[in-house]
This record gives sequence, structure tokens and C-alpha cells, in this order.
Amino acid sequence: MSESAQTIRVGLVDDQHLVRAGLAMVINSQPDMEVSVEAGDGAQALRLLGSHPVDVVMMDVRMPAMDGIAATAELTGGGTAGDDSGPKVIILTTFDLDEYVLRAIKAGASGFLLKDTPPEQMLAAVRTVHSGDAVIAPSATRRLLGQLATMAPAQERAPAQVLEVLTSREREVLELIARGHTNTEIAARLYVAEATVKTHVGRVLAKLGARDRVQAVVIAYETGLVHAGN
Repeated sequence: MSESAQTIRVGLVDDQHLVRAGLAMVINSQPDMEVSVEAGDGAQALRLLGSHPVDVVMMDVRMPAMDGIAATAELTGGGTAGDDSGPKVIILTTFDLDEYVLRAIKAGASGFLLKDTPPEQMLAAVRTVHSGDAVIAPSATRRLLGQLATMAPAQERAPAQVLEVLTSREREVLELIARGHTNTEIAARLYVAEATVKTHVGRVLAKLGARDRVQAVVIAYETGLVHAGN
């Protein structure tokens, strides 16, 4: 496929060659995206991405040499709000690696997918992250994020006072985001225009210093605004 301004360049980082091959086959079948970098660990990924920039990286968590968490932090500037200089990162995980994912999101990942995610959902996630949003919508992912937030050590929890900068409507929007609702769904629930919801979301992210919706969700759980399972 020829390179164009519309092509989403994807990097695959996973120590299992068969996993990379399967992902590459699916991604390269799309007219608007292509795999331009493949790496077997975080260290190799950083070396290759230094000279072959990509738009979205699909990153495994547990790998030799450098794991996905450390590599994500290097690529995204440690999740610093407003730092969009690096590629967007989607973490690939399985349920038995839950304890790693919250740390990866705090490192700057724009979301995560379970490795058994259907191909069409994976492709949609790449496009969503590339457009500047975050991947938190699938029900299994929402449940997993809630479980992860409750695992965070007490010293890493955010004080409830963090939310005092938000208006009551912004808190309401944040709560709905944390429960996995899309902007369209939030607009329907609040009986407002979707454009109004987008404005509220932007203000929530700015006030909380959150890089994207995923980090806003983490803050919502850590401050106790929402709890896993309710």
C-alpha cells in the first residue's frame, strides 16, 4: 500500500512473532493503515521508532529487555498532560496481567485492548486513538479498568479535593465517562447536544490535567467519584 497523508502508521511491539504476524495481517488489510515498525521488546521498539516514527503503537506489557510500561513512558513523555509529541499507545493485555495495566495507563497509554479482542474492534480502536480519543468503551475493558483502580496502593490514590475544580455538571460528565459512556450516550442522558458534551469533556481534561479520557477515568476511580462494580 502506498504511503499517503491519510495512512495511519502502526507499530507492533510484542515478543511473540505469531501475535505480531496476526495483527499485521489484519492491519495491513485496511486501506487507511499499515504496519511500518515491528519489534520484539520495548528497547528494540525505542531504537526503531527513533528513526521510523509511527502514529499508533500496539504495545504488549510483559516483554524481555524492556517491558511495555517503561517503553510507553519513554514514548509518551511519561503521560504528561499536553505532551502529544510521541505516538499514541494502545496496551495489549490479558486478564492475568491486570496488575500492569493501570501503571501503563498512568505512563501515558491511550487505552488498552484484551488480546482476544475481535479484529473489527481492534481496528476501530486504532482509528479512535489516532483521532485523539481513548479506548475505554468495551464493557470488559470498563470492568477491567474498575478492578485495576481498586488495586492501586493507597499512597497512589488521588485525594477527593482534586475534583473541587469541576462544576457539578463537569463532575456528572466525568462520572459518565468513567462508566464507559460515549459522548453520544452522555448527550442522550443529559438531554444536551453532543457538541456541549465535547466542550464539557475538554474542560474536565484541562482542569484535571488529564492527558485523555483514560487518565480522567483513572482519576475518577482514585478519588472515589465512582467505584468498581457500582
